Amino acid sequence: MTEKTYVSGFGNEVATEARAGALPQGRNSPQRVPFGLYAEQLSGTAFTAPRAENRRSWLYRLRPTAAHPPFAPHAQGLVRSGPFDEVPPTPNRLRWDAPSMPPAPTDFVDGLVTYAGNGDASQGNGIAVHMYAANRSMKDRVFFDADGELLFVPQQGRLEVVTEMGVLGLAPGEIGCVPRGVRFRVELPDGTALGYVCENYGAFFRLPELGPIGSNGLANVRDFLTPNAWFEDVTRPTEVVQKFCGRLWSTSLDHSPLDVVAWHGNLAPYKYDLARFNTIGTVSFDHPDPSIFTVLTSPSEVRGTANCDFVIFPPRWMVAEHTFRPPWFHRNVMSELMGLVFGHYDAKAGGFVPGGASLHNCMSGHGPDKASYDAAVAAELGPQKIDQTMAFMFESRWVLRPTRHAMETTALQKDYDACWSGFEKARLG
Repeated sequence: MTEKTYVSGFGNEVATEARAGALPQGRNSPQRVPFGLYAEQLSGTAFTAPRAENRRSWLYRLRPTAAHPPFAPHAQGLVRSGPFDEVPPTPNRLRWDAPSMPPAPTDFVDGLVTYAGNGDASQGNGIAVHMYAANRSMKDRVFFDADGELLFVPQQGRLEVVTEMGVLGLAPGEIGCVPRGVRFRVELPDGTALGYVCENYGAFFRLPELGPIGSNGLANVRDFLTPNAWFEDVTRPTEVVQKFCGRLWSTSLDHSPLDVVAWHGNLAPYKYDLARFNTIGTVSFDHPDPSIFTVLTSPSEVRGTANCDFVIFPPRWMVAEHTFRPPWFHRNVMSELMGLVFGHYDAKAGGFVPGGASLHNCMSGHGPDKASYDAAVAAELGPQKIDQTMAFMFESRWVLRPTRHAMETTALQKDYDACWSGFEKARLG
């Protein structure tokens, strides 16, 4: 099994080596790198990006990544990318059951299915939301995404995301992120795995500003873990699949490209345990907007309006007085795609299942179903613990357009609107 060791921090400068003495001292690209390794810079931002925004790392590897045959078109499967125009966008609220595990042996790449997205990968804006259902580890095969960074949200089964910069071990309740361009394979310690992936074409995910919250709260930098260097020296045919401008391409090498012996910089994969999130609530009345649960944000050029926010609804205490506790009825300019890792969501009594998803686009009215509303208005108020649950939301400034598969799959619930039926007219006197 691959080795997993980590260093704490998020976006910090890290220096790590899997072989003592592999990191050059004092120079990024010296005339002779120790052990004859090849120096390669991985740039995640423009060279001239402001220092606070600049992301790059120096990799010292057994072979340069430039040495490869041409890429050829690869079978697209059900992976889609922006612009999302397979089917017309719909204003209707959508909800899906969890996908089924494939009957044939299927690895992460072949088990990736796109549900919705927006923007344009070639223009560097927007997102895509995928789900994966896999029952086989990737073997002699690696993948990388030239279009965006990949945020993993496992729902069922652990993942070993073996990257060229180290190994991320992810379990349900944790998230992991692989930067644009970083090569990796996905191994399945439990034999099967199901979960969600947000492909972010825009600005890097980062921690949100805390504003009046102050210096503490939400996700803390020290709880994010970056892998220490790890490499494999394997000489056998390996397929390299990449996503570029919305399409999949592949080539073959005679070796594994996961051969970075040492690296330093501030661009690297990372993981985070959602149980470490410090929830902020109210002790008076009402409850804050769901933005108070933002773990990561990808900002846009419009201040305060995200290309994508990753928001969670974790276990938490509810202590407000004279307050309707579940999320209220609302219509948003932002569009929301929600998923459920485990437990149940407090605004839905049924139908929103672990591994499933729902989509509420711009200005579509949504909120608690009839059963949840009736229970909330009749509840005796007092300190209440919402426990054994983890829901999340990818929220974006642009309409999320579903794919043809998402609109035609048998997992699409045809009766979703019915959960809001039966509300009686208010009586004015």
